[in-house]
Amino acid sequence: MESQANEVKQIATQLLAAMLANPHIYATVSDEGAKGQQEQELMIIAIEMAENLITRVDNKK
Repeated sequence: MESQANEVKQIATQLLAAMLANPHIYATVSDEGAKGQQEQELMIIAIEMAENLITRVDNKK
């Protein structure tokens, strides 16, 4: 289980980095930094995407 949690964290981090680097998704940094509403929403989306990707891969095995 720990392995899957680490895998989710790693994939989510990579997805979040890609989203933050895309100016069409993330135009400006909020004044709150990583604690801002916009940043929190992107983190949640990245985690959900990572979990979905892992589930899809697991279902294909």
